[in-house]
Amino acid sequence: MELEHLVSVSKDIIKLNQHPSGGYVASPLFSTYSYSWLRDGTFIANAMDRVGETKSAEQFYRWVNRVLKDKRPRLTELLRKHENREWIDRSEFLGTRYHLDGRDDHSEWGHFQLDGYGAWIWGLVEHIRMTGHTTLLEEFRESIEITVDYIMTFWHYPNFDCWEEYPDYVHPATLACLYGGLKALGELEGRPDLIEKADLIRLFIHNHAVHDGRFVKSIHCVNEVWQPALFGVDASLMWLALPFGVCEPNDPIMLRTVQAIEADLKHDGIQRYIEDRYYGGGEWLLLTAWYGWIQLELGNKEEAQRCLTWIASKADELGRLPEQVDDHLLEASVYKEWIEKHGDPALPLLWSHAMFLVLSDRLN
Repeated sequence: MELEHLVSVSKDIIKLNQHPSGGYVASPLFSTYSYSWLRDGTFIANAMDRVGETKSAEQFYRWVNRVLKDKRPRLTELLRKHENREWIDRSEFLGTRYHLDGRDDHSEWGHFQLDGYGAWIWGLVEHIRMTGHTTLLEEFRESIEITVDYIMTFWHYPNFDCWEEYPDYVHPATLACLYGGLKALGELEGRPDLIEKADLIRLFIHNHAVHDGRFVKSIHCVNEVWQPALFGVDASLMWLALPFGVCEPNDPIMLRTVQAIEADLKHDGIQRYIEDRYYGGGEWLLLTAWYGWIQLELGNKEEAQRCLTWIASKADELGRLPEQVDDHLLEASVYKEWIEKHGDPALPLLWSHAMFLVLSDRLN
């Protein structure tokens, strides 16, 4: 499918799969993904902002506001338990995804995942900067401050990573989302406490999540000492550079990280991490777009264009982009098991379309 047409189709697919309440369904035809995630939704909304669909983006942020603004009593109890050093079960934390109509998700799937809370604040600030709609800050004040208090208190707690896995560790990609949200809001509103906490998170990442000159997938605390837990790379580590700015794309540590991603996870597209067994560990379109974005910022426009063309080549006859493809699998032997249990990988995945739009917009 031609790139220009796929841009139009991608915008249409995202708009058609936005609930009237504003939430974006992660994938309309894959039952496991029938929710709206704060993280995925923010990246989708940001893509829509970039391509001029600001009304759609604002609908999403209004949905988040409605979801979170009544969570103060729940957060107050969490803060009380934290202050008194009482045990907090993962199920007690705020959710990582919600039903499209805004209801909490009470399924057994892991809930404690912080990345979306930092991401949505970052995305809201970006939306305000692009549109000038500063009145949203006061309109959303309660949900913003609930989120800020939540992040400021629990930022260093082990929680699920962006792939809903490894809940016993702390993940640099998650910390990047928290850094990005606090930094953006702190700068926009002139709040030194937020900027100070953001700088603390950035320093924490550099002090504890770097090994052999590059960032690592996850860290943990052993005998009161933070150290790497999973030494490999995860493609989500690119978020530290883009869009959250923990470091620049040409920072030596990020360059070493990208080189490790290329060595371990790159074929025509980009895989998640070396131990990935989900659908055999295929190449993810959204991560390939991120890699193309990084390459563009590093001055390698030809490689960025190649990534965009490769992503477009994976669209079906209706222009729908999947989550991942099985051209190269890390563990091909388990692919059939996933197909038998859950059907084909998610198609369409709105996040794939969103990152295609971001890379296309950046190239053009």
